[in-house]
Amino acid sequence: MRRLLALAVLLLLTAAPARAERTVVDSAGRSVAVPDRIGRVFAAGPPASVLVYALAPDRLTGWPRALRPEERAYIAPPYRDLPELGRLTGRGDTANLEVVLRTEPDLIVDFGSLKDTYVSLADRVQDQTGIPYLLIDGSFAATPDALRLLGGVLGVDARAGELAAYAERLLTEVDAAVAPVPEGERPRVYLARGPSGLETGLKGSINAEILERAGGVNVAVDPSGARKGIARLPIEQVLVWNPDAVVTWDERFYASVDGDPFWGGVAAVQAGRVYLSPTAPFGWIDRPPSLNRLIGLAWLANLLHPDRFPLDLRKETRTFYRLFYQVEPSESDLDALLAGAKGKAP
Repeated sequence: MRRLLALAVLLLLTAAPARAERTVVDSAGRSVAVPDRIGRVFAAGPPASVLVYALAPDRLTGWPRALRPEERAYIAPPYRDLPELGRLTGRGDTANLEVVLRTEPDLIVDFGSLKDTYVSLADRVQDQTGIPYLLIDGSFAATPDALRLLGGVLGVDARAGELAAYAERLLTEVDAAVAPVPEGERPRVYLARGPSGLETGLKGSINAEILERAGGVNVAVDPSGARKGIARLPIEQVLVWNPDAVVTWDERFYASVDGDPFWGGVAAVQAGRVYLSPTAPFGWIDRPPSLNRLIGLAWLANLLHPDRFPLDLRKETRTFYRLFYQVEPSESDLDALLAGAKGKAP
């Protein structure tokens, strides 16, 4: 298999005409030679696919996972049927280098963590395929810079500037609204993942950083402070934390939580403060942790601090989807999308 891959790479490199290049320093500090003109981009994972789609959808070679029927209305028609190519990074990586080579990309982009494992993967794939591979910081704080970095590489600086300006404005406004609220007076929030709600994102993980950015306190803290990421917990631990609000994107959990005798002991459930995050075309909290979290940040800040961060959710959703996803949601689209976003009646 390695010999076949090496031969394929050699044929591609020898057959391709020489092209002008420039050097780009990515978010990990790697100097990468990229073509002056980039027509096709392979997204290494779901976060990168959202970033590339928002900036230059015509360059995206395919989705890591094909769009589901309920997601299609929220993506511009020309890109709903892009092929499923799998992913090079993250849990459940399914793409292989043959798939990457077959799409003939000019560039591979990963958007997210800059840990050594991802740097090593980028270097290895770039060496094996000869295709430039950029790592771009996917943290909330770096969102405007990420947009401008990739926008400059793709030659869509004006569009990148427009999207970055939206991100900067939102981040600044949310920060200004929640900053005066003392830590001890902020709502304590639990992120319920999965049908049982007993999987969560620990404090400090990219999967749950939106909770604190929106002015909440993530109750899921590893006592040692060392563990981050995703964890599975017993219901007894959730009862001990007793959060003021529960946020989920799992419709099964949302539908069943009221009748669950264990969850019935949680203050948030008793008060009707269980909220269903929209998920189409991408999750507002996570799944993936990409640009899609911006509209989720506005929604959460309004939920947790309605007086400090007032919001017309339908209007803001329409604005965000028009700008980032290049679609105009209908009233029925918005109804379907936002069902559960205001929580349950106590």
